[in-house]
Amino acid sequence: MAVIKSGKQSWLSASGSALWAALRFSIIFIVLCGIIYPLASTGLAQILFPWQANGSLVKDSQGDVIGSELIGQSFTDPKLFHGRISSIDYNGAGSGSSNYASSNPKLMQRMESSLEAWKKDNLDMPLSKLPIDLITNSGSGLDPHITPQAAESQIPRISKLTGISVDILELLVQDATSGRDLGLFGQPRINVLRLNMELQEQIARGNS
Repeated sequence: MAVIKSGKQSWLSASGSALWAALRFSIIFIVLCGIIYPLASTGLAQILFPWQANGSLVKDSQGDVIGSELIGQSFTDPKLFHGRISSIDYNGAGSGSSNYASSNPKLMQRMESSLEAWKKDNLDMPLSKLPIDLITNSGSGLDPHITPQAAESQIPRISKLTGISVDILELLVQDATSGRDLGLFGQPRINVLRLNMELQEQIARGNS
């Protein structure tokens, strides 16, 4: 009996030690991974990349936040450049697209609606010169960019409505165009929010 009791005590002692060791490791990793690491990574991000870490927020001349460089907005004023279609109305709380198949009647209805809107707003630009990115969804529904061709195709409409010369608008588009990342990756693109900010400043100055 003494041997059995001694063995039981030894097992209980070993189990208690293992449990205490597991608890200590859990506490250590909770502190390291749940407190120290997030604080360190957040602190480094604020020091090294403060603008990106805070959401790449874009501010106007008064210092008010008017959007993010990473999230597109719905511009409907015909005097401004328009961005891509968004199935989620540029709701930054989520991202996604309808992902309609090419045979889906709803896709054709949406495309026809987009084409009709284009013809209504851009009488001086034939459909044959309509860039495809202006009538197609982005994968995320939040794409803030359009191609330079998509911006250029809107110049006749904007020039007519604002009185700003085509030459000045073309310069705005050229200045707003970002090239390929590292000269290799992606495509030339234009941030629509940034471009419209420059356009609104041009309108405010009354230059043509």
